[in-house]
Amino acid sequence: MNLKAERGAATRDRVLAIATRLFADRGYDDTSIEVVLQESGLSRGALYHHYAGKDALFEAVLEATESAIGGKIRQAVRGITDPAAALRAGVLAWISLAGDPVIQRIVLIDAPAVMGWERWRAMEERYSFGMLKAALGATGAVPAEFLDLHAHMLLAAVNESALMVARGGDHTTAVAAVEEFLRRLLQP
Repeated sequence: MNLKAERGAATRDRVLAIATRLFADRGYDDTSIEVVLQESGLSRGALYHHYAGKDALFEAVLEATESAIGGKIRQAVRGITDPAAALRAGVLAWISLAGDPVIQRIVLIDAPAVMGWERWRAMEERYSFGMLKAALGATGAVPAEFLDLHAHMLLAAVNESALMVARGGDHTTAVAAVEEFLRRLLQP
């Protein structure tokens, strides 16, 4: 990689880290390009060279966040050979990750509104929803013709559980209650 490309990648990574923090702390609506410019020290032209605007920057932040979540879920199920146990472990890993304020704000709260449901769902298909559907399919518990429906219903239950944990006062108690519910729901 040449020096110019390395600098460009470093700039993109730095802006992405700054934007992630700002979107998580302030939300999409209260994060302006001006604040990103101030914190990054970039000119407007330099920022727009890498990201076409606030929407594109948010989409890059969401993509990076989803990718990190996917990596952590894959790590949580690594070595689990039983498909049902892997599904449970992956779902429980997601619930645990949903306690992270960055994930709560960017993935669960702002992403559907900012991206629009169809674009958000397409990204989810590449990441968490796609992993959930594949894991559910691997269990063999759902006939193929109902897999998509069941995966959507399970995702709704899991995401609603994640939001409950995120909004709950006593995080430890909320996670324990949701984990127990999901263990019962996902019993083989």
